[in-house]
Amino acid sequence: MLGLMQDWPLVVHKIIDHAALYHGDREIVSRTVEGPIHRTNYRKVQGRARRVAKALDRFGIKVGDRIGTLAWNTHRHIETWYGITGIGAIYHTLNPRLFPEQLIYIASHAEDRVLFFDTSFANLVAEIAPKLPSIKLYVALTDRANLPKAEIPNLVAYEDFIAEPADDFTWKDFDENTACGLCYTSGTTGNPKGVLYSHRSNTLHALVASQADAQGVRGVDSVLPVVPMFHANAWALAFVGPMMGAKLVLPGPKLDGESVYELLDTEKVTMTAAVPTVWLMLLQYLEQTGKMLPYLDRVLIGGSACPRSMIEIFERKYEVEVVHAWGMTEMSPLGTLGTLKAGMDTLPYEEQLSVKLKQGHPPFSVEMKIVDDEDRELPRDGKAFGRLKVRGPAVAKAYFKGEGESAFDSEDWFDTGDVATLDTDGYMTITDRAKDVIKSGGEWISSIEIENVAVGHPAVAEAAVIGVAHPKWDERPLLIVVLKPGQKATKDEILKYLSGKIAKWWMPDDVAFVDEIPHTATGKIQKIALRQRFGSYRLPTAAE
Repeated sequence: MLGLMQDWPLVVHKIIDHAALYHGDREIVSRTVEGPIHRTNYRKVQGRARRVAKALDRFGIKVGDRIGTLAWNTHRHIETWYGITGIGAIYHTLNPRLFPEQLIYIASHAEDRVLFFDTSFANLVAEIAPKLPSIKLYVALTDRANLPKAEIPNLVAYEDFIAEPADDFTWKDFDENTACGLCYTSGTTGNPKGVLYSHRSNTLHALVASQADAQGVRGVDSVLPVVPMFHANAWALAFVGPMMGAKLVLPGPKLDGESVYELLDTEKVTMTAAVPTVWLMLLQYLEQTGKMLPYLDRVLIGGSACPRSMIEIFERKYEVEVVHAWGMTEMSPLGTLGTLKAGMDTLPYEEQLSVKLKQGHPPFSVEMKIVDDEDRELPRDGKAFGRLKVRGPAVAKAYFKGEGESAFDSEDWFDTGDVATLDTDGYMTITDRAKDVIKSGGEWISSIEIENVAVGHPAVAEAAVIGVAHPKWDERPLLIVVLKPGQKATKDEILKYLSGKIAKWWMPDDVAFVDEIPHTATGKIQKIALRQRFGSYRLPTAAE
C-alpha cells in the first residue's frame, strides 16, 4: 500500500520561488566585477532568473543541454543558475583557475552550448573560444556599456540578452531526477571527471546542509559564501540561503583578507564559509590591523584540513565558532560536519578542540565506512584506518559519460580516495589521501596531522609534508614550510616546536623552506608538484 501524499517534485526552481514569495525583500548584496556594491532581493532575482530561462528557451536550449558559467559569486551568477535549471537545462560551472587547455577539455567534454562569463575572464574566453565549437553563444555578465572589446564570437551583453520581460513565461515541467548541475573534479590523476547532480539530489542536499548541526543557516542570518559557486556548488549555500530566507552577501572577485573583512563588517555577516587559505589571509589582515569580528557567529572551514591554531584563534581571540567540514564534489559536497554532540560542551576546551579537529560526523543521508585493501570493513574504534567509502542520495553513482567506473561498486559505495578513521561517536578523521600517505617501515604516517601542527608555529604561514625515499624505512616525511612575511625560523626551531605534539617516529627527517607552496585550482596543496620538485631530495638521515 502506498501513502496518500502529494507527489511534489523536488526541483530547485521551487527554492527561488519560495524565497521570492516568503522572503521577497530579503537582500542579496554583491561586490560586482565592475567594482560597485550591488543590492537586490529574492523577488527581483527570481524575476530575472525567469527572464534568463525565457531567453535560453527562445535561443533553443532544451532539457538536458549544458550551459557553461565562468563567473564569480554575484547576483547575476545566481540568476543564471536558477534560470538555467528552470527549463531543465544543466548549469556547468567552469573553474577560472584552471589552465586554458583544461577548460577546453572540460567544456568540450560537457558539450556546452552557451557560456555565461564575467568580463574579468574576457581575454581567457577569447583565447579558448576558437577551440569550443559546441558553444554557439557567449553571454558577458554585464551591460552593453561594459561589454568587453575582446574578439569573442556571437557575443551579447547579459542585460540585453534578458531584456524581454518574463511575465508570460512559466518554468518547464520535468521529473525531479532530471540533471541539474555539472561540476568536474579537479583531475589530480588523469583527466577531470564530471559529476552530474539532479534536481532531487541538490534539493535534498540543501535540506540536509541547512540542519542545525550542519550549516545551521536561519532566515535571520547574513551569509557570506566566500567559497566559489564553481567549487562544488558553493557548498550548497546558493540553495540553502534562499531556502531559509537568509541574506546573501556575495564577494565577487575580491577574496583577499581586507576585501573579505570589509563585507563581514559592513554587511554584519553572521555565517561564512571558505577553504583555510582564505582564512589565513583574513587572520593575517586582522593581526596586522588589530580589527575584530563583532558580528560573525560561525565560520565553516573545509576543502582541506583546518589547522588547530586556526580554530583556536577564531574561537579564543575572536569568539567565532568554527565548524570543521569535509566533503567532495562527488558528494554535492557535504559529507561530515564537526559540530559537538550532547555532553561535549562540558568538556575542557582542549578536549573540545581535539574533537573539532576531526572532520566531523555525517548528517542523515550520508553513510560511510572504512575498508582494507581487500574491501573488508574495519572497526569504528578511532584507531583502525583504511579507505573511506560513502553513499547516499546526494552522492554520485557514476561519472558523466561513464568514466572512472572503478570508483563505484555494485552496492553504490563510492571510494573517496581518502584514508580515514571512524570513532565510536561517529566522527571521521582523514589521515591522508590514499596516494599521499607516507609509508615508513611498514607503518603509515599522516602528512595532514603533521601539517596542521606545523602551521601552529608563530612564524609559519603554510606547511606541507611529503614522503621522500629512504634506503632503510622506504619513505620518511619531509616538512616543507613557507614563513610569514618578516618572520624567521630555523629547522631546529620548527622540529623543537613539533616535539611532543606528534608521535616521535612521525618527526620529519628534514625541513625545507620555500617561498611558495603550489595549490590546485580548488585551493588544495598540490602534493604531486611537490613530489616532482623534491623527487631527488636526499634526506640527512639517508646515510644512517
